[in-house]
Parts: sequence; C-alpha cells; structure tokens
Amino acid sequence: MPQKRLESNYRPLKLNVRATVPYFSTFALLYSLALSADEIQQSDLVNRFAKHFSSSTLSLEQRKEELLWFQTAAKPYRGVKINVVSEDIPTHRYESLELARMFTQLTGIQVIHEVVGEDDLVKRLELHMQTDISIYDGYVNDTDFIGTHIRSQKVIPISEFISDQWHEITLPSLDIDDFIGLEFAKDEQGVVYQLPDQQFANLYWYRHDWFNRPELQTKFKDKYGYPLAVPQNWQAYQDIAHFFTYDVKEIDGERIWGHFDYGKYEPSLGWRISDSWLSLAGVNDIGLPSGSPVGDWGIRADECVPVGASVSRGGALNSPAAIYALEKYKFWLNEYAPPESKTLTFRTTADWLAQGKVAQQIFWYSAFIPTLLRPESKVTDENGNPLWRLAPSPRGQYWQPGMKSGYQDAGSWTFLHSTPPKQREAAWLYAQFTVSKTVSFDKLLNGFTPIRHSDVHSDAFTLLKPKLGGLVEFYQSPAKHVWTPSGVNIPDYSTMASMWWQHIGDYLYSDITAAQMLNQLANKFDQHLAVLANDDSLRCRPKLNNQQSPDYWLTQPGSPWPQRLKEPQGKTLPFSDVYKVWNALED
Repeated sequence: MPQKRLESNYRPLKLNVRATVPYFSTFALLYSLALSADEIQQSDLVNRFAKHFSSSTLSLEQRKEELLWFQTAAKPYRGVKINVVSEDIPTHRYESLELARMFTQLTGIQVIHEVVGEDDLVKRLELHMQTDISIYDGYVNDTDFIGTHIRSQKVIPISEFISDQWHEITLPSLDIDDFIGLEFAKDEQGVVYQLPDQQFANLYWYRHDWFNRPELQTKFKDKYGYPLAVPQNWQAYQDIAHFFTYDVKEIDGERIWGHFDYGKYEPSLGWRISDSWLSLAGVNDIGLPSGSPVGDWGIRADECVPVGASVSRGGALNSPAAIYALEKYKFWLNEYAPPESKTLTFRTTADWLAQGKVAQQIFWYSAFIPTLLRPESKVTDENGNPLWRLAPSPRGQYWQPGMKSGYQDAGSWTFLHSTPPKQREAAWLYAQFTVSKTVSFDKLLNGFTPIRHSDVHSDAFTLLKPKLGGLVEFYQSPAKHVWTPSGVNIPDYSTMASMWWQHIGDYLYSDITAAQMLNQLANKFDQHLAVLANDDSLRCRPKLNNQQSPDYWLTQPGSPWPQRLKEPQGKTLPFSDVYKVWNALED
C-alpha cells in the first residue's frame, strides 16, 4: 500500500517565489517513444508534479525531464518497499508527509519515511552498524559521524558507487558539486560518504527592534562605554545579557531576559556543548574544517589517527579554554536566562523563543526559522516580517583568526553495505528525489535548510532577504564554509556523544566544577580511544600518546592553549557592517 498522508500539526511555510536558471539536458530525447495507456497516466502525473514544483530553479521542461528519469530508472524496483529514517525537524516532516507520497505515486516504490528524535535515530543506526542486521534502508545522518563512517568501512562510499554500481541509477542532473556541505562528508582523500539532504547553521540571534531603540542604546553606552550592537566577543555578549536582564528588565510591560539557552538533563544537552561550543571558545587549533591537529571536542589526531583527548596526551578537552567554555555556559544559563530554560531541550526551545521574551541567543539553530515565522509568533511584525536578525557568532577569548567560526548541521543520506542491495538502490533513488533540483527549492521553502549553491544564489532566494533576517546573506556568503560540523578526529561519534550529555548534566545539577567534570570526561574519552585502538577492523584506529605533564603540552605551539586570565573588553559591530564579516571570509 502507498504511504498514507498523516495528520499532524505540521504547517509548511509557503512563500510565493519563482526562478529559473540555464540548464542543459543530456537526456531529453529518451522519452519521445509512443506511450501506453498506463504511461499516458504516468505522463499526466509527471506534468502535474512538474507544475507543482514551480519554485524550482529549473524550467518546466527541465523538471519534467528529471521526473521522467525517476519513473524510468525506478521500473525495476516497482513494488519494492523501503524504510528510511531522519530526525524531527520541519524539513524532514515535509519529506515524510509530502515527498515520500509523491515519490511513491511517481515510481511505484513504496516509501515509509519515519521521523524520530535524533537520539533514537543514532541508536538505530548504531545497532544496524554493530549487528549488520538491516533496520532501515537509508538514514539521514549528520556528517558529524564522518569520523565514524570513514573508519568503520560499513558505509557506502557514495562517490565511488556513483561511478560504478550506481551509475545507471544516478540522476544525470544530480550535479554533486552543487551541494553546499559536500566537503563535510568527505574523507582525507576526497571520497564522499554521505549525500547532503539539509543544512542549518548555529548563529547569533538577536532582537533587532529592541537593539535599535534610542533610549536603550544611550543607556547601554553610558554604562559600558561602547555601542549596543552585535557582540563580537563573549564579554560583549555577557554585558548585553546583563543589561537586558537586570537594567532593562521589562519591555512593553513584560519581563524579558538577556540570554536564552536550554539545559534539561537529556541527550540533546550533549549537542548543546558538542556542537562546536568548545570551538567557539577557541579550544581547537587553527585550520578548516575543524582544526588540526587538535579539532572539535579537543581530540588530537596524528594525520587520521586519534592520539588523545586529555591535555596529558596532547588533547584539549580538559584544557583552560575548555574549562572557560563550560563555566560561561553554566554561568549565563543560571544568571541571565529565563528559569524555564532548564526544562527545555533542543526540540522545545524554538516555541519558547517565539513568545518574544528574549533579547539575544548566542547558540541558535537556523532550523528554527519556520517556528519563529508562524502567524502566532510574537517575534514578527504585523506584516509577518522578522523583528529579529541573525549575525556572526560571538567568539570566546581563546578564539583566533583561521579557526572555524561556528557549527553547521549537515544531515546527509547515508547507506550501509549490510542493507539488501535492491532496497538500498531503491532508497538511493528516493534520496536523489528529495535533493533533486526539481524538488530542492520547494523543500527549502518548507524548512529553510538549503543544500544547493544553485538554490541559494538564485534570484528567488535573494528575494527572501526581508523575510529571513539574515539567513540569505549567510548562505550567499563564504561563511557557509567556515561554520562546520564536528570533524574527522572523532572516531566513534554515537558512543562518545552519549558521554557528553551525562557529564554536562552532572556539571549543571551538582557541585562538581567544570575542571573536575572535564577531567572525568577526558579520561573517559581516552579510555574509549584505548578500546578502539584494539579493533583491527577500524581504518585509522586510535593510538594513544603516552601521558606527560600537562605543562609540557601547554607550552607547545598550538592547542591546548595556556590559560588566559584577562578577559578582553567587550566589542560590538555596527548593524550596517554585520554581513561584511561573512562576505570578507575566504570562499
């Protein structure tokens, strides 16, 4: 049976835009043959779907060609049932409720596209990889797992399969180089392991309307000696948080707060820190995408071989910069955020932020845009335009030019060798449909998680600038390449990620210090690296450095960085210069 259209509270945000770009077909003449009655019916379906995706960067005829290709390529798989899974964000709800149904009608491949919490998805993928028992035929899995995938040798190297086994079932117009986050899904030799499906950045969010009030600007300047504008460092962010929480206190008769975050003791608490919070503080080394030799999570690697997380082994997980990062997180949460913050998770913060009681958020995901633009949102004006803006992320005192500038989630299609080939191939066809140029812009409008250069540089996307508060400016700039996911130094993402949230929870809700907690976590990481070192099946398996005095490593060039006691003065950037920062970055 085709997948039923499910009832839900999901409400896609549709904006009336249209654009086309030049495109040269290589397969237009394949469909000039006489059609049977069934083929005529299918041809009508192609015409209807092609017209439906009118926002595409492709012309109507080009959309028809792509859709006809899917029909033809899928003929050997008609009646095959596939199960795929992704995390719960608006983009994937749109795929599950709309694109899966359309693909089933178009191809006869029966798609069940399940949407679950990210922690559940990770557990199911991990079980599949550990047991080689197929659970799903395809996973939309973050490229944070790239270090796991390139070592396990259980994940299909997509770029190799495209040129070999999957050549006949790869969309001629897939245009793999058009994908924004492709560099995040590669190994050190450039082999692509995952195909980007959605992408969202962790940016600074603030109430532009409040920041522009003359009386507040004067009051802030008088107290702090510099303008109330977009903070460039953590000290400025803290000054602004204090100002709105304790000096302003109320706006339009309602209690407001100068900072927003989440802290519920559950798995997404780990992502709050592991999603490059340490890098924003400046824990890692200079270098893209994640710092080298010390990258995200403070793990040092020699070439592709992880050698330690603790400072005593050359890592930086329990370094002064990491301690500083954790202390700021907890202090700001307790001092400047609404009390409800500690009851919130990654999934529930957007609804609370839309109530309009917060001046700024340093750690804000652009996947939340659909929630903030709903008609009932209190952070839009009477015309539905955002009262907020997005800006470059403020950086901690250990951050240096040349380091990554923030985090970006790149959820990507991932396929395993242990999946039955026919189901895997059918799932590959569906995955391509969800990212095809026919579909990709319409999907962008339903979740604002762009994946294609052709979409983000289109006239249609440019027209959305007033509606999206800076998202267009971000993705049209080189900044999209320096906001990066967790890197290849992390050899076992799922197991090690679970250690994060448990230790962060202990730190938030007990008397343990940041230094004590990070010492424990770094030791746990080193122990796990030692276990992985004995796994002969792993490529680039860990090999721990011998322990030395932390002072030895703290006096060596690069990360781990020695302690810096003096906090720099707060620094802000005029509103008119905000997007110049993104455009000045190297592409």
